[in-house]
Amino acid sequence: MATGLPSQTQVFELLDAEFNRAGYEIEEVVIDDRDPMPRITVIADGDTPLDLDTVAALSRSASDLLDAMEFDSPYVLEVSSPGVGRPLTAAKHFRRAHGRKLELTLSDGSSLVGRAGAVDDDVLTVVVRAGRDWNLRRVPLTEVDRAVVQVEFSPPSARELELVGERVPAAGTEAAT
Repeated sequence: MATGLPSQTQVFELLDAEFNRAGYEIEEVVIDDRDPMPRITVIADGDTPLDLDTVAALSRSASDLLDAMEFDSPYVLEVSSPGVGRPLTAAKHFRRAHGRKLELTLSDGSSLVGRAGAVDDDVLTVVVRAGRDWNLRRVPLTEVDRAVVQVEFSPPSARELELVGERVPAAGTEAAT
């Protein structure tokens, strides 16, 4: 029987293959051993956003694998996605944010708000507002100091979606953001 709680490394090594099989990678493992109930949080991301069914399936398999280790401390297991507040720091993060609205701070100190398009050769294409129309702007990832996904409360325009290569919804339906 193992003692205490597993380490971050143990959790990662134990769950990594299972998450990869499901099409996700573990971005971070957080062990919070404060009383009254310690928590193990596994943050995963993939090219397909985590939905509730996938989180439930990953949680069940993670729980089964961790329970088989027979750690003697009770804990709460949480599986989640990184969330919109997480800064985008790698090309894969920008690729996964395709179609989402981003706020970028560039190395020259300027800011840019636009919709993430394709990432090719570490260059991000961003759809930006140009008066009443939209333009494409290519931004090398090396020039991005900070980038975060913005929460949107209304659907993007059909033209924005078209420019980033997303499916434009039929009339009378809302776009997914």
